[in-house]
Amino acid sequence: MYAMVLAARGAPLVFQERPDPVPGPGEVRVKIGACGVCRTDLHVVDGELPDLHYPIIPGHEVVGRVDELGSGVTEPSLGTRIGIPWLGSTCGVCPYCRMDKENLCDRPQFTGYTRDGGFASHIVADARYCFPLGEHGDDAALAPLLCAGLIGWRSLVMAGEGKHLGIYGFGAAGHIVAQVARWQGRSIYAFTRKGDEQAQSLARSLGAEWAGASEDRPPVELDAAIIYAPVGALVPLALRAVRKGGRVVCAGIHMSDIPAFPYSILWGERQILSVANLTRRDGIDFLNTVSRTNIQTHTTVFPLDQANEALARLREGRLVGAAVLRP
Repeated sequence: MYAMVLAARGAPLVFQERPDPVPGPGEVRVKIGACGVCRTDLHVVDGELPDLHYPIIPGHEVVGRVDELGSGVTEPSLGTRIGIPWLGSTCGVCPYCRMDKENLCDRPQFTGYTRDGGFASHIVADARYCFPLGEHGDDAALAPLLCAGLIGWRSLVMAGEGKHLGIYGFGAAGHIVAQVARWQGRSIYAFTRKGDEQAQSLARSLGAEWAGASEDRPPVELDAAIIYAPVGALVPLALRAVRKGGRVVCAGIHMSDIPAFPYSILWGERQILSVANLTRRDGIDFLNTVSRTNIQTHTTVFPLDQANEALARLREGRLVGAAVLRP
């Protein structure tokens, strides 16, 4: 197999040839067709997440076909196209797992973080945590759905059912969630970096009522706002934009510190919520929704050995939509 490997914090990924992995009991090996590049991959590469062990292969928006089964596995079967998400496995016995909150598991495994991920030609995954994808759609177009879409879906559910929804950071997750929210009949207000005309244009093309800079006030009070950019300073801005009783949902796994803000902008029963990981139920519900809508992902495709360039463009805000690697 071939892989882009992270050997140390902040180091560039290195292209390596390795022996093909062998699936253990309950696992499948997948020949990868595409893997999305997520902002969480930047947090892994930059060492911003705790308990990183090197070397590690990043990547957790994986689409491919099962090409070997470990013992005890009957589903998914050989040749099935599946998606492998961020949540790689859970313990099944901690209090959170027993409460059907496996996204908060005390002893989870995460694809591309605590177990090798999808910046590679092959990957081994726990068969129980893979999603069948069917045969409709291109691998590269589907890849962003496996995290940007799934975390976007969970954050949209947590935002509640309000009509006026703000999206801060209109990248991979934002452009997918906007389409789902529009299908649900909501009005979208997109917030981007100042002067980012490409992202604002994409938002308008997907039906946003308004698009502007994060510092701008939208033309209406928002029922909820979702923050996808890992910028803590956006929280007070979003609080000022939502109505009384409104929600601000922080959707990233890592965010810079939230600055001090006056209690007056939180008062009025406004809420700040965070999204942690996902559950398999999230995946089932979201993929069922995808099958009933016409979600179009906007992607820039890179060869596997150009993963460093894809990460650099993501870090610098030079991508519209999502980056995807093809082995």
